[in-house]
Amino acid sequence: MQQILTITKRELGAYFGSLMAYMLLILFLGFSGFFTWIYGNDIFFIKQATMMPFFSIAYWTLFFLIPALTMRLFSEENRMGTLKLLLTKPISDLQIIVGKYLATLILIAIALALTLPYVITLANIGNLDFGQVASGYLALLLFSSMYISLGLLTSSLTKTRSSASCSRCLSASSSN
Repeated sequence: MQQILTITKRELGAYFGSLMAYMLLILFLGFSGFFTWIYGNDIFFIKQATMMPFFSIAYWTLFFLIPALTMRLFSEENRMGTLKLLLTKPISDLQIIVGKYLATLILIAIALALTLPYVITLANIGNLDFGQVASGYLALLLFSSMYISLGLLTSSLTKTRSSASCSRCLSASSSN
C-alpha cells in the first residue's frame, strides 16, 4: 500500500507541478459554470432548483478532459525513459497502475469538489433534492473512473516518440 501511495503522490505532484492540473480545473469549472448558469439550459430559465443542467454538461466536459490527463501517464514515462527505471523498483505492475489511476481520480474528485458552491447556491435559492445531487456526483465519479481506466489502457498501448528519435528512425529507414 505504501508503494501505491508513493506513486499517487508522485503523479499528483507531476500534475500540480506542471500546468496540467490547473488547466483542467480552470477549463472544467469554466465550461461547466458557463453552460450551467449562463448559456443553454440556464438554471434561471427553467425556474427549478436542480443540478441537472450541470450534470448534463459535466459529462461532456469530462469526456474531453480526462483523455488529456490520462494519455500522458505511461507514454510520457516511456518517452522520458523513467518507465524502465520505475519497473526496476520492487513495485508490481498492478501497484503502478493503481497509483496512477488513483492520482487521476483524486484530481477529478478535486474538480468535482470545487463545484460544491453550485449546490450551496441552489440550496439557498430553492428546494434542492440532495438525493439527486449525491447520485449525480456519484455517477460523475463512476463515469470518470471508467474513462480513466480506458485512458490508462490506451496510454499503456501507445508509444510516444520524441522528434529527435523519429528523425533518427526516418534517417535509418531511408538509408536501408
